[in-house]
Amino acid sequence: MLGIFRRRNLPHWDVPGHPVFITGCLKGCFSAIGLKQIDQCREKLDRRPKPGKFSADQWEHHKQKLFFSFVDSLLDHHSPVHHLTDEEQAKIVVNAFLHFADERYKLLAFVVMPSHHHWLFRINEDWADTEIQRLRRLGKKDRTPREIISHSIQSFTATMCNRSRGVEDTYWQQETFDHWARTEIEAIRIIRYIENNPVKAGLCAAAEDYRWSSARIRTDLKIEESQPIPKIVLP
Repeated sequence: MLGIFRRRNLPHWDVPGHPVFITGCLKGCFSAIGLKQIDQCREKLDRRPKPGKFSADQWEHHKQKLFFSFVDSLLDHHSPVHHLTDEEQAKIVVNAFLHFADERYKLLAFVVMPSHHHWLFRINEDWADTEIQRLRRLGKKDRTPREIISHSIQSFTATMCNRSRGVEDTYWQQETFDHWARTEIEAIRIIRYIENNPVKAGLCAAAEDYRWSSARIRTDLKIEESQPIPKIVLP
């Protein structure tokens, strides 16, 4: 498998041509107990032997999905921080996702939850090649296209949301949770997972009822599930 693997506190994969699934969490969204449970989950998964039916890459990918599922359950039901229930802050994040749609990436799905966001996108390879060459000419530190896109979103929304709150503070958790879709079938599953997250969390009865989600836009504009969300601006 071609790609770049990086590990800080969390694992990060960059695989050209495949959709990227990112979750960004508010600073403080995990309690001390939650952080301990996350560490224990990661350690438990790392100790599990690889089943014979998986290759090494498949097993790593499978463990990432199990780890993410556990973390997401904590975010939906046990987070002590909920800044994104504020409509102005939620709209800032949604419009940030939409701003570079069709330019830097194809925006496949997103949702802004009270304590975190999920989004799935496919990087525009022409933009990525041009941007990486531009940064190298400027002598900037090498970053993958995923890192460039994610950092841009997290940095801009942190500044604007803190301005809305009238504070100067760290807004997001330092690292995002991310993995990549191996197939188009998996990408569709992730789209459904993202858009149904508010229903699963008990925030609405139907995915299209939730204002801060691609499901609402998809319904309003009659966009097929497999088609990307266009660049628009929420009023």
